[in-house]
Amino acid sequence: MENKTLEKSFTISGFSDEIDESIKVQFQTLNELGIQYFEVRGVNGKNVADISAEELQALQNDMRAYGIQVSSIGSPIGKVLITEDFEPHFEKFKWVVHVAKTLGTKYIRMFSFYRPEGTAWEVFRGQILENLSRMIAYAEEQDVILLHENEKEIYGDTAVRCLDLMRELYGPHFKAVFDPANFVQCGVDVKEAYEMLAPYIVYMHIKDARADGSVTPAGMGIGQVPYVLRALKQKGYQGFLSLEPHLGSFAGLEHLETDDAMLKLEKSSKRTFMIAHNALKGILAEIEK
Repeated sequence: MENKTLEKSFTISGFSDEIDESIKVQFQTLNELGIQYFEVRGVNGKNVADISAEELQALQNDMRAYGIQVSSIGSPIGKVLITEDFEPHFEKFKWVVHVAKTLGTKYIRMFSFYRPEGTAWEVFRGQILENLSRMIAYAEEQDVILLHENEKEIYGDTAVRCLDLMRELYGPHFKAVFDPANFVQCGVDVKEAYEMLAPYIVYMHIKDARADGSVTPAGMGIGQVPYVLRALKQKGYQGFLSLEPHLGSFAGLEHLETDDAMLKLEKSSKRTFMIAHNALKGILAEIEK
């Protein structure tokens, strides 16, 4: 199993759909690596927000069989145009909340909407806050926690706008995921972003990126992953580090990325996931010295 001294501060999880479409292959690999949690996103080739009640039950059965738990739902909620009819998306959100509760996690990763091309964010800020507030109210009613991820081209893509969301909405049911590589890809200084958002961070996505935006294993880009993890440890963080390798393409990627650069990569696999895992373990070993 994972090194117990590291688990005092950090528990490793990951987007295991980057290993394989098959949930059984995902869980077999997590077992081999001694990882007890996964951030559920792709389940046998389907996005977690689109699985049926029967598929949800089968997922529960597989989790029990392999001894795997859920760290968070890696949902696509909030990855829609702010100008679209919100009602169908809100219904999907309610299903995702049901999935989270069924699988035994309080955490749901989500986003803060796209804008129409060529428009200004200021025009839509009020509607974004209104939609998010409605979801937060439902999250409070259902006792789950929405985790906003900084992501390219959504409202919360920069540290400044993430801070705006946190100042307006942060609370028991709305907190922050910190993704260093996504900030790099948005031209944001990661150290500055961390210092701005540190009070709100309860969950980490582990991937790194070079200045040109290409994704690398943790510590091999300019995403300041060792700095961020050391700072989190010093402030008493006790939570998940979720591997999101993005070192290859995988099923469903075309629905997650707004450009096709990653689709041209080799297929994600157990090998690429293990590369990402080994890089993270190396950083954690250095932190523990």
